[in-house]
Amino acid sequence: MEPRRPTAVRTGALANRISHHLVSTLHSWGWGIGGSRRLVVRGRKSGELRRVPVNLLEHDGRHYLVGARGHVPWTHNLRAAGEGTLVLGRRISPFTAVEIEDAHKPELLRAYLERWEYQVRGFFGGVTARSTEEELRAVAADHPVFALRLSAGTRP
Repeated sequence: MEPRRPTAVRTGALANRISHHLVSTLHSWGWGIGGSRRLVVRGRKSGELRRVPVNLLEHDGRHYLVGARGHVPWTHNLRAAGEGTLVLGRRISPFTAVEIEDAHKPELLRAYLERWEYQVRGFFGGVTARSTEEELRAVAADHPVFALRLSAGTRP
């Protein structure tokens, strides 16, 4: 049996461009919709800075980024770079990131879904914040989770 390959959930390119532009504009004005921020991370192939809106999860006093759409470019870039910056208006928060192992993801995925289920429900294959631990473990490999360590003196 062949191992399961990580997948990404794709949406329409035009819809992505419009929503990313709108959300990025709001971020530049200092407005984070529901806790969102602009992630800035160096591209693993080009070396250029890449920007994408993300939802910053705060759970038990720590900060996390969850790849709701799966293994997408920003998750690959963050995995390769190991660091990035969260931006909201003039607030710039550099951080280092460590990827969480699948076994430790269910609690974080549940917390993420409790906060943003209405936005991301289509990306989790029917799994919700009320799903069992077993159901959350079943989708854990499809959703990268990164623990962030913010640089001294910064806040997201």
